[in-house]
Amino acid sequence: MDIEQFRTYCLQKEEVTETFPFDEVTLCFKVNGKIFALTGLDAEHFQVNLKCDPDYALELREAHEEVQPGYHMNKKHWNTVSFVGSLSDTLLKHLIDHSYELVKKGAKRR
Repeated sequence: MDIEQFRTYCLQKEEVTETFPFDEVTLCFKVNGKIFALTGLDAEHFQVNLKCDPDYALELREAHEEVQPGYHMNKKHWNTVSFVGSLSDTLLKHLIDHSYELVKKGAKRR
């Protein structure tokens, strides 16, 4: 999945906005005002920070070298996922969906 496919996939979800809240190169996708995915447009390799259930995050990190603790994020709840490795588009979409659902559910509770 390339950056345009990622962007299109995120934007087709309900109530999603695309923002640059930190600078002109950090692209964030939000649901109900809360970030569920972010990526640096200036990065050498395409990778995305995605929210994740803590137990599932550990499981993913053990199973896939492309999934690492979230860079500049709470490492318990966020993964940095390489989109240029061997992960399938199906798994990448699942991880985006998982992050979106966690954030959407959490935002509605507040």
